[in-house]
Amino acid sequence: MKALFSQQLTVLNAGLASFADNIERAGGHAIAMNWQPPADGDRLGGLALAQLLNQPEIELANQTAMNHYLAAQPTLVDVMMAGEAIPALAEQQLILHAGPPIAWQDMCGPVQGAILGAILFEKWADDLTQAEALVRNGEVTFEPCHHYDAVGPMAGIISRSMPLWVVENSTNNNERVYSNFNEGLGKVLRFGANSDEVIKRLNWMGTELAQAMKAMLLESGPIELKPIMAQALHMGDEVHNRNAAATGLLLKQLVPALLKTSLPQAQVQQAISFVMANDHFFLNLSMAACKSMLKAAENVPNSTMVTVMARNGVNFGIRLSGTGNTWFQAPANPVNGLFFPGYGVEDAAADLGDSAITETAGVGGFAMASSPAIVKFVGGTPADATNNSRAMQGITLGGNPAFTLPALNFAPTAAGIDARKVVDNLVLPIINTGIAHKKAGVGQIGAGITTAPMQCFVDALSALSTQINR
Repeated sequence: MKALFSQQLTVLNAGLASFADNIERAGGHAIAMNWQPPADGDRLGGLALAQLLNQPEIELANQTAMNHYLAAQPTLVDVMMAGEAIPALAEQQLILHAGPPIAWQDMCGPVQGAILGAILFEKWADDLTQAEALVRNGEVTFEPCHHYDAVGPMAGIISRSMPLWVVENSTNNNERVYSNFNEGLGKVLRFGANSDEVIKRLNWMGTELAQAMKAMLLESGPIELKPIMAQALHMGDEVHNRNAAATGLLLKQLVPALLKTSLPQAQVQQAISFVMANDHFFLNLSMAACKSMLKAAENVPNSTMVTVMARNGVNFGIRLSGTGNTWFQAPANPVNGLFFPGYGVEDAAADLGDSAITETAGVGGFAMASSPAIVKFVGGTPADATNNSRAMQGITLGGNPAFTLPALNFAPTAAGIDARKVVDNLVLPIINTGIAHKKAGVGQIGAGITTAPMQCFVDALSALSTQINR
């Protein structure tokens, strides 16, 4: 011991940096480690994490869930009315929304506005006053899209007369998932707008556009979605907030098939024009494809792989493969980004939408390295986009070789979020997203970057630890 202290010592300081400063002032040499306790210092969360680390049964479960995710082949097979695809919508006055469950009185403005618009679209009420009275009298009920294997961007509203994309996983008993159609930008239902213009567009989409897309698929046959997404990643998309390339690739398949149909020429032209004017048209298909891949990974006992991340404008919710359909929620984080002229952070709703299913599947914010131009929309620099993709490698089970990033020497996108790594490394999943105005009907006011809240992951691990130790 005397010999040890007769040598010059270097101290590794884990904790307050001021401890290292005191050692330096006394003539010693200290290295201040950038260390924080896991789980943001949550004692029970830290204990749950410790119980779930280095457990062979958990590693095996995660490998199983990851393999199911990687093997999935999401394929666009049909267009159906929501009431036909999801019978519960036809049996009752039920409306689906984005994110985890939430009561009407707790909803943010855009979701409430979108629900009222859906009620008008369904002709359950003649005006907004009557529509709100129906809701307050309990005559309309609400559930998350995810409870019915569906996803929708922003407010995520799905009601019985809306058309849905039908996506099957051809490697998993052709299990189906659903997503609504993308309305484009501006005053649209998903941002809470519910004017006559919005309802008129929804009526056209539910009739002429739906007929055109269904007829197109009869001509083209099933369309595999992973190849489109993979190619789009090499063309500057990240298939969440930027879908210009993916929509163009889809158009290459849509147009020849539509021209073969017997539909009136004017209807075909209007459908093609609508898609061409909407670079976000592929977003809803990207979301459905990601939902399909992650559905394959659900319900693997003991797995800590995240299979859902979703937001309702108030709370952020996640689900783990190993805990089934249980939601773990925390207040949604604000979005940091770029605002349209005349708007600022004080106007914004909290994080909103099911579109974080793309990040859950390893694209979107996880694939920003493939889309340096996205920073012009969400903020930051191309270097930030690349660093975000690299950072996500530290919280995932592996990569998806189907989706590669040219800027990272064609490395696979980080995929398979491991809740343990999030809590242990204190690195939160990155999400790039649109920003909705907090008031219904105003619409999109910007776009930016946000993260999932840590508490969701801490609570999920605590529940899984309790479940395993019963």
